[in-house]
Amino acid sequence: MIAAVIGVGLVVIYAVGSALWVQSASSWYTALRRPPWQPPDVAFGLIWPYNFIVLGIVLFNLARNGSRTQVTVGLSFFAVSVAASLAWSYLFYGPHQMVAAASALVIAAVLTLPVTAVIFQTSTMHGWLLVPYQLWIGIAASLSCGYAVLNR
Repeated sequence: MIAAVIGVGLVVIYAVGSALWVQSASSWYTALRRPPWQPPDVAFGLIWPYNFIVLGIVLFNLARNGSRTQVTVGLSFFAVSVAASLAWSYLFYGPHQMVAAASALVIAAVLTLPVTAVIFQTSTMHGWLLVPYQLWIGIAASLSCGYAVLNR
């Protein structure tokens, strides 16, 4: 049960931390040149709640049904990916260090791969539920790299 609390707690930290730093309505952000593959703003509002809910569900399931090794690996990689994602939020919206922010988000996307693999090992259904998150964080990393290139 402790692992389930840790997993869901990490999702809450991720959601709250992101909300604290992300300022997509700021004049600085709205003035940026956007990569041409950026989805419409409404997509962000739809996908993030889905991602946070699914992350909570799949991590809870991992904690309940995974082996000790799977739980340890999954939660460890997820914790570091959350730290990297929050670093992106801070670096991008705080000091506007776009290259460092893009690097952090690429790291987060790569660190999510083992999490997805472990989730698939414990439940194919939950693995498929996590695929949109894996795709989204990859898209977000590519967007961050695009912002870094376009707004030097």
